[in-house]
Amino acid sequence: QVQLVESGGGLVQAGGSLRLSCAASGRTFSSYVMGWFRQAPGKEREFVAAISRRGVNTDYADSVKGRFTISRDNDKNTMYLQMNSLKPEDTAVYYCAANPTPWYRDSTYRKRNDYIYWGQGTQVTVSS
Repeated sequence: QVQLVESGGGLVQAGGSLRLSCAASGRTFSSYVMGWFRQAPGKEREFVAAISRRGVNTDYADSVKGRFTISRDNDKNTMYLQMNSLKPEDTAVYYCAANPTPWYRDSTYRKRNDYIYWGQGTQVTVSS
């Protein structure tokens, strides 16, 4: 089992930056594809970004591509989300999640149901 804890959220002005972290317990962190999702009030939880087990492959939602960067450090059992040029519409609770499926080139890692472990979330608020 993997326990995930997010941190790094907060209040920032539009155009600013934040870096989220996701710390994982256990020795199997490198066995999981990791992802970031977010959920705004009154909306469904949506995919933000995903990263393969060794960090070689990544995928981003169109809404964040070019502004957000996902990365991981398997030695530290930690995943990151660097968020730049933040917009008010990025306001949401951000969740990290673990997916046991290996990374295949023609597969998608955007489906919430494929992720079996979730953190509690961290609030990101972007003011205009």
